[in-house]
Amino acid sequence: MSVTTQDISVVPTRGRSLWDDARDRLLANKAAVGSMIVLAVISVLSVIGPMLSPHEFDKVYRDYVKVPASLTAYPLPEQVQPAFESVVKRARLTIEGYERNGDVVSARISSKKEIDPRSTRYFDRSDLFKNAELVDFAADKKSAVIKADINYLHFYFGTDANGRDMMTRTFIAGRVSLTIGLLATAVAISIGVLYGATSGYLGGRVDQMMMRVVDILYSLPFIFFVIMLVVFFGRNFVLMFIAVGAVEWLDMARIVRGQTLSIKRQEYVQAAEAMGVSDGGIVRRHIIPNTLGPVVVYMTLLVPKVILLESFLSFLGLGVQEPMTSWGVLISEGARNLQGAGWMLIFPSIFLTSTLFALNFIGDGLRDALDPKDR
Repeated sequence: MSVTTQDISVVPTRGRSLWDDARDRLLANKAAVGSMIVLAVISVLSVIGPMLSPHEFDKVYRDYVKVPASLTAYPLPEQVQPAFESVVKRARLTIEGYERNGDVVSARISSKKEIDPRSTRYFDRSDLFKNAELVDFAADKKSAVIKADINYLHFYFGTDANGRDMMTRTFIAGRVSLTIGLLATAVAISIGVLYGATSGYLGGRVDQMMMRVVDILYSLPFIFFVIMLVVFFGRNFVLMFIAVGAVEWLDMARIVRGQTLSIKRQEYVQAAEAMGVSDGGIVRRHIIPNTLGPVVVYMTLLVPKVILLESFLSFLGLGVQEPMTSWGVLISEGARNLQGAGWMLIFPSIFLTSTLFALNFIGDGLRDALDPKDR
């Protein structure tokens, strides 16, 4: 009697990690996903926007100071002739006839002296005209026809009090604000989490000594600390997020320490200790991952706080300096010009508030996804 056996190959199925579950819960949160899209769009605009903009962020247009936001190109039709006559007057010439043919304007001009061909420079210096030339000179060179092309420019966000394009400056400001906010937060989170987890886990005299260091640093005025850094190292963009991050980690250290004191009494931590896992391994594998919920929530609050701190330092002359700018600086300028130029406040405020709302929704989604009680 023969027995037939079949070799059944069993393919082990790959288990799902806690990070896989957290990712799925995060993607199921529509508000968090929408906020990530909004934040990604703002980030892309801040990085790529200035490269695609036809205006430099520090380019000054003297003829377009505080012009309103518009989808229509400037100059407007009613602005062309008065501007043309004003340029002719600045060139000390007399206009005898004006004509506009499409995008080209021309006029018969005269002077008591011979007309200098360099008079076209007055038109080229204007933001409204370009490619000016003198033609049809009279025999005595005291009369001629001047032609110039209308120089159309778009200011979709309007211009500021110095005649600079608000759209480009808003994008550039996004680079500065997001960079300072994210990098300073990363510095604060990295230092605070490691310091707080180590202090809480080791406990005893080590914990007491480490917390006394935090108390001493709390007693130092933040502005005094930043002023000292500026005096010793000078104004530096990188110095901004280092100074802010080097102070804001104190709150994070206290939060993580409190969480660690509770976590280290859990059974899985005691089991790891019984198995001989090192203190560093326990902190890295068990303590820090289980404090991510409060850390993420605090991070979403710290980023806007850092952005506002940067604005305050820039207002004192210790932060971002002209012609560079940030959302906080633009909002401050817009508030001063609110009565006559509301667009200077509206557009930077939209970008800043959208970023803050997006960060808050992302933080809520990450907190729910990483909460151990929901696993």
